[in-house]
Amino acid sequence: MIVLIKTLQVILALSILIILHEFGHFTFAKLFRIRVEKFYLFFDIGDKRLCRFKIGETEYGIGWLPLGGYCKIAGMVDESMDLESLKQEPQAWEFRTHPAWQRLLVMAGGVLYNFIFAILVYCAIMGIWGKAYISNEDSHIIVNELAYDMGFRDGDHIISFDDYHPENFGMLQADLARRNVRKAVILRGSDTLDIYIDHAMIGEVLNSPLMFDLALPFVIDSVASVSAIEAGLLKGDRVCAIGGREVQYLHQARPILQEFAGDSTVLSIVREDGQALDIKVAVDTSATIGVTIRNPNICIERYSLLSAIPAGWKLTVETIGGYLDDLRLLAKPSTGAYKSVGSFIAIGQVFPSSWDWYQFLNILALLSIMLGVMNLLPIPGLDGGHILFVLYEMVTGRKPSEKFLVAAQYLGFLLIILLMLLAFGNDIGRLIH
Repeated sequence: MIVLIKTLQVILALSILIILHEFGHFTFAKLFRIRVEKFYLFFDIGDKRLCRFKIGETEYGIGWLPLGGYCKIAGMVDESMDLESLKQEPQAWEFRTHPAWQRLLVMAGGVLYNFIFAILVYCAIMGIWGKAYISNEDSHIIVNELAYDMGFRDGDHIISFDDYHPENFGMLQADLARRNVRKAVILRGSDTLDIYIDHAMIGEVLNSPLMFDLALPFVIDSVASVSAIEAGLLKGDRVCAIGGREVQYLHQARPILQEFAGDSTVLSIVREDGQALDIKVAVDTSATIGVTIRNPNICIERYSLLSAIPAGWKLTVETIGGYLDDLRLLAKPSTGAYKSVGSFIAIGQVFPSSWDWYQFLNILALLSIMLGVMNLLPIPGLDGGHILFVLYEMVTGRKPSEKFLVAAQYLGFLLIILLMLLAFGNDIGRLIH
């Protein structure tokens, strides 16, 4: 069931973004009276398609190959590779006969719509839910194997990465990868220590899930069961030991409580007034003691309808900047960041296992930005490649020949296929391991 829910979310999100992107090309083409011959979600190879219908001069449909979509513009060298039409006499309604500035806007329309859509979604999120994050102030980390190898330890508090003092606990791993960090300053107990970062491990940082988890102190927020009330547990009690074994954080308590499931044990606690007590408690068969734990330090910034607009704009710009930083890491083979490239499988793992509008819209906005930025890459076959050739024409006054554009398109296809193979290969490798 979880796989089905994630799959449906991926299909819905990508369908929205593909239609939106291609509609950007479509609207600018129509604005300049350029004929659009086809508008398709997914690809229709040969005569195979799920559905189609025609309105005016444009055929609309859904293809059977879910690897994107396309808007076939007359007189343009694009992914359809319709070379026969290019052999005909140029027509006034074709892409190739229009001024360079109009062709530039047609090609940039998809990316423009992606960015505008991200801004609108982030504005809506800010206006409805606000910006919520776990504050890094007074937060401590649980480390995975990679973080341990780098020198971090459970219970450390990260003070700074070089001169940057992180505020958002959830962005610690991304900050470590993106900011070219040389030194992390951490608080371990009462000691301040420096951890020097090995940049050969940055690729692993991008690939390592949950490098820094949140270490929650075992402080009782509420007493929820009769047995816990009868035992004398109170809100604010801090559990320091279970069955004589020292416990500082919740994740350390879980395996110990599991040993006493269905039995009882003794908790060593410290009250808010400093009083130390040993209390015998019952542990149920699910290894819980009938209490809830105090929530982490969650910061929520609320916005009015008007203030949500600049907040959404700011978040979009920050997200674009962060994704560009990720691409810069990918461009350096020495970092091994290319191993983090993923396909639809990786995208599916990002979505929650149950429907959540807040998470869905956040992921949708992020994917829209990723789609826009990726399409700006100057690779033939992507919008960025077309834009590059049009800009060259506008600067030099010389238009690339159609033969050159066709050859560049084939080269672009090859690069895109290689990138897709890398992405699927990485995903399969992650699933195997």
